[in-house]
Amino acid sequence: MKKVLLAIVLFLPLVYLSLELFIFQDVTDPIKYIYTITGATATVILFITITLSLITKWINLIKYRRMIGLFGFLYALLHFLNFYILDAELDFAFVIKETLDKPFIYLGMIAFFILIFMAITSTKRLFKKYKNYHKLIYFALGLITIHFIMAQKSLTILQIIYVLLILVIGYCKLLQQIINKNKI
Repeated sequence: MKKVLLAIVLFLPLVYLSLELFIFQDVTDPIKYIYTITGATATVILFITITLSLITKWINLIKYRRMIGLFGFLYALLHFLNFYILDAELDFAFVIKETLDKPFIYLGMIAFFILIFMAITSTKRLFKKYKNYHKLIYFALGLITIHFIMAQKSLTILQIIYVLLILVIGYCKLLQQIINKNKI
């Protein structure tokens, strides 16, 4: 039951996006709107996956980490597909050109390829083999953060708060690693 409820909650941003685009039709630039919703949702969900171990004393969702992470990948995939299908209109040459010309796009692409690898190797059998490589999520989230800030072309107070939150999470995770190493 918890898994179903969690899946419903994780699908809510997609439901909201669909309602805004197809029912309310209150969006002036649909492509940019899809970028914003899918990108922000992917980022938030991926950051939630790395904070789960920090909050286990209060809420233990560790057994759902894989599912939550795969939902984060789903939104990242939708973000990429928005770029490839709607923005680039399936023009692979345009995608390559844009990726090489705009640093924020190639940072996003590098992060996306890391997420693809992590999604593919998230099965129980493959995770045992590639567990250490899953620490690349921290690098990917760093790239995603830079991608997000560069794509906006200006730094708002919300983005500053976002970056500070990321730094706090990073500090807490580092502290957690140090404490865990000293326990052994």
